[in-house]
Amino acid sequence: MVCELKDNTAAISEIKRIIGEKSPKAYIRSFGCQLNVSDGEKIKGLLRQMGYSFTEDEHEADLIMLNTCAVRESAEDRVFGIVGSMKKLKELKPSLIIGIAGCMTAQSHIAEKIKKSYPQVDIVLGTSAISALPRLLLEALNGAKFSADISEYDDFSEVVEQVRDSSFKASVPIMFGCNNFCTYCIVPHVRGRERSRRLEDIVTEVCQLVKSGYKEIMLLGQNVNSYGRDLEDDVDFPKLLRRLNDIEGDFWIRFMSSHPKDASKELIDAIFDCEKVAKHLHLPVQSGSSEVLRRMNRRYTVEKYMEIVDMIRSRDPDFSLTTDLIVGFPDESDEDFQGTLDIVRRVKYDNIYSFIYSKRSGTPAAAMADGTSEEEKGRRMRKLLEVQREVSTEHYKRFVGRTMRVLADDTAKKKKGWLTGKSSEFIIVEFEGDSSLIGQFVDVEITGSMNWAVTGKIKG
Repeated sequence: MVCELKDNTAAISEIKRIIGEKSPKAYIRSFGCQLNVSDGEKIKGLLRQMGYSFTEDEHEADLIMLNTCAVRESAEDRVFGIVGSMKKLKELKPSLIIGIAGCMTAQSHIAEKIKKSYPQVDIVLGTSAISALPRLLLEALNGAKFSADISEYDDFSEVVEQVRDSSFKASVPIMFGCNNFCTYCIVPHVRGRERSRRLEDIVTEVCQLVKSGYKEIMLLGQNVNSYGRDLEDDVDFPKLLRRLNDIEGDFWIRFMSSHPKDASKELIDAIFDCEKVAKHLHLPVQSGSSEVLRRMNRRYTVEKYMEIVDMIRSRDPDFSLTTDLIVGFPDESDEDFQGTLDIVRRVKYDNIYSFIYSKRSGTPAAAMADGTSEEEKGRRMRKLLEVQREVSTEHYKRFVGRTMRVLADDTAKKKKGWLTGKSSEFIIVEFEGDSSLIGQFVDVEITGSMNWAVTGKIKG
């Protein structure tokens, strides 16, 4: 059940009164996907309204908020380890307030575990209850030993200003939740059903970001292809892309994630027609076996997936594709895994994001029989990465001799005087350049390639 969003004005005013001129420091750490990072920016926005400043050092903090991920069990174990280590911080500074938010805490059994086993934690928030933070923080400041809210509230994206981590790249959620219920995935259980933002609200936000100098807009949703289906207006994701493409300014648009089951011709047309939409598509296949895809409840086959790939490559044989792959799904056979290797070789992905299957309590896959050993899953993962290295080593050569438009975003880690950035194709590009170029578009002539990036020199 979705609860009505409550007015935070009174709680925020009372917190500001309690804080006074102290300007306490908050340490915010987000784990997991870009939606989580965006949620972390909203948490920062609320805290800034309440008078908090921010620190990168947890030892300086008066408030620590961990914004968690639940996609894999290892992510939860990592957070529990960090929370356990914070017991010492609490002993050294009893006034320290520790809060945990995100997908992990949206699971009621996790919230209960935190309450029983981690007394150093003061606040627990679910993914859809970020708006309750002022109320829970006020309770903690007034001496409450434990305050929690994992309810699902109306979205509050339109009433809070995010404190963004970058001055030139911005994530913009266009929808929340998921209706797909893949058998291995916990996300629909922790982020709720799909809820789309109004098109005009998204357009307004992107316009403001472009006017403020942002160069990259990343549209976010668990499945952006479902955007608009719950709205009364006649809108969908391709129409949203075309509307954003009409905004004046020098910027480009990215998006993720795009579910193959409803990656339509209209979507592909919009990508090719809109000059501001990046020429890259992240299309998670998860497995190269139609039988495994059936048991995953992905609702497409390998043949259907390849129809989408072929449609794209018929328009541009060199179009950049990336994907997600799960190795070792319950009872994945040698033949199933060979299908995964085959599709990697056939599609020629520029990059893959691969994971060994992680059992998540409460999902149908967790109850499936699995006769494959962990040792065998590890062997398959190593083989998959070996094949992908072979593919990308050869495939990246196609960029040599081209001029790529690159958004410079950082200094190169191992090359003094070099910068790194990404092209429209989502390819990592390293090149010599001054740090003053960070946050700007530059044209780079590509002179070399590796299996993970290309190198070049600024054209001029």
